[in-house]
Parts: sequence; structure tokens; C-alpha cells
Amino acid sequence: MKHIVLTGGGTAGHVTPNIALIPGLKELGYEISYIGSYNGIEKSLIEAEGIPYYGISTGKLRRYIDPKNLSDPFRVVKGIFEARKLMKKIRPDIVFSKGGFVAVPVVLAAKHCRIPVIIHESDMTPGLANKICIPYASKVCCNFPETLSSLPEGKAVVTGTPIRKELREGSAERGYSFTGLSQDKPVILVMGGSLGSVNVNNHVREALPELLKQYQVVHLCGKGNLDHSLDHTDGYRQYEYIKEELPDLFAMADLIISRAGANAICEISTLAIPNLLIPLSANASRGDQILNARSFEKQGYSEVIEEENLTKDTLLSAVQKLHDNRDTYISAMKNSKHTDSIQMILDLIREYTR
Repeated sequence: MKHIVLTGGGTAGHVTPNIALIPGLKELGYEISYIGSYNGIEKSLIEAEGIPYYGISTGKLRRYIDPKNLSDPFRVVKGIFEARKLMKKIRPDIVFSKGGFVAVPVVLAAKHCRIPVIIHESDMTPGLANKICIPYASKVCCNFPETLSSLPEGKAVVTGTPIRKELREGSAERGYSFTGLSQDKPVILVMGGSLGSVNVNNHVREALPELLKQYQVVHLCGKGNLDHSLDHTDGYRQYEYIKEELPDLFAMADLIISRAGANAICEISTLAIPNLLIPLSANASRGDQILNARSFEKQGYSEVIEEENLTKDTLLSAVQKLHDNRDTYISAMKNSKHTDSIQMILDLIREYTR
């Protein structure tokens, strides 16, 4: 039996694509292990899947001044030695890395042990952790055609992001039942990420009186961001966070308003739901969400409003444009060549398994 080690962590976005690959890997007969940090978010997510989990020391390599910059390199070095020890114990045939700083020791250890590595880069341009790892990879998967110019020639392939099978299996009928909304008006699903987005939340709520004339709104606003003064507003439902029912909310959504994190927008495009992306500003991030969003806009998948230009009026105008031209956006997303990302990545894993 072939054995694969999956790695990646720090945020859910570095873990859920790995989870999406697990059923296909099992069908191919792979034994699966996971290496992550001692107590990162990946630990609980992977253990819930029944996959053997191994924790290692890890540290973040920052581009800015921080006292932890003195100690974290030692944690990374410790993690490399721990990962090498695990490689000799597990003896995998291949490593698949979804990125994040926990992956750096694992990839370096795999290279030391001459184990093939495949990396997945979600964003338009590689983050620091993947920049360190890419020279040691046999192949680098990515989401955007533009990313190919940032990667070694012949090593990169556009695959898109693996999407969990259950997201495709939602029921609009269950969604309407869960929310108590009517089937007579189209539904806008607002997603600000697991922590929500105060700025997006505020502008959506400011536009609610106008939006609710034509639409219903399901608002995933993030922990601590509920506005109880709107609890009994007809046609409006707000939740801090949704997990089990998310596929059903996707199934009932006619339009989506979302941040532009790579995994979130790949899920949206795979499901072919017309969407308005409001990327994090460059002041609040390294600007990757802006690049992600502009790529999707260029491919005809999305409308984009940059945060500095977000007002009630620009929001309402973009929503109306999406609704009026929804069939055009749906057609562009359905015609994408990368809708079966899981199979493309599984084929690469089989090809490079030693």
C-alpha cells in the first residue's frame, strides 16, 4: 500500500483542501498520515476525519519586526528534526503540502529523505512559506493562470483548489427550511470569512432596506458580529458561523457577496454562483485578495469592489449588475477547465509517487 503524508495549517484554508482529497486518496488505496503543528486548527479538523495526526514544532517567519523573530527560527529548526524523525518512522511515498508555516519543516525533511513533494499554492503570488518550499517540490499546483509566471518553468500546473464533495451536495429545499425564507424572492448569501468583516457587514446592513425590496439576505457575519436590532427583519437572516448547513445555503443562493480568500472564491466558482468580491485592502494584507479577485473578474466569474470604493451605492449597483447578467457569469464559471481539481491533483500524486 502506498503511503502519503498531507501537511498544511495555520488557517482552515490550509487544511480543507487536504480534507477534500482524502476520499479520493482512500479510493486509490493510499494510507494517509497528517503532519501539522502541536495544537493548530489543523489538529482538530484532521482528527475529526479519523486520520493519524502527528504534531511538530513550528514558528512563523515574519517580514516585519517582532520579538518572536528571535525564537521562532529555533522552533522551525526543531520542527525540521522532528519531521525528519517522522519521515523515517512513517516512510511515506509522497508528501502533499497545502502550505502555511507548519509545512516548511515537513517539506524540507521530505527533501532530505528524498521523498517527492507536491505543493499547492492558493493565491495569485506565493506566500513566504511556499516560496521557501517551492525549490524542493516536484510539482506546484496553483489556482490562477497568472501564477505560472511566478513559478519555475515546467514545474507549475493550474489545477484550481480541491473542493469538499459535500459542498456540491447541498439542497436548496433544506436551505429554505433551515432559514425559514421564501422561495418567491432570490437569495443573496453574504460571507465575510470565519471571523466576519465589520466593514462588509456594515455596508450590507446599510443597504438592507433597498436590497430587501428585491432579494432576501442570508448573512454570515462572524463571531460577535450579530446585530440583534435586525433579528426580526422580514427576509433577513444572520448567523455568526455556519458549518453543517453551508452546502444547503450555497444551493439556495442566487448571488454571493464575499471576501476574496483563494479557497472561498474557488468554492464559489466551482459551484458557479454569481458573486461580488470585496477583497481585503492592501493596507490590511499583502494584497493577495485583490490579485485573486481581479483574476476572477478578468475571467468573467465575478464583479469586484475594492474596499476603498465600497459604499451603499456601489454595492447596490454591483448586485444589480450581477443579477441582470447572472447567466453570463454562470456560463463562464461552468466553462472553466479546472472544475475537477481533485482528479487533476490525484493524477499528479499518482504520477509522482515513488
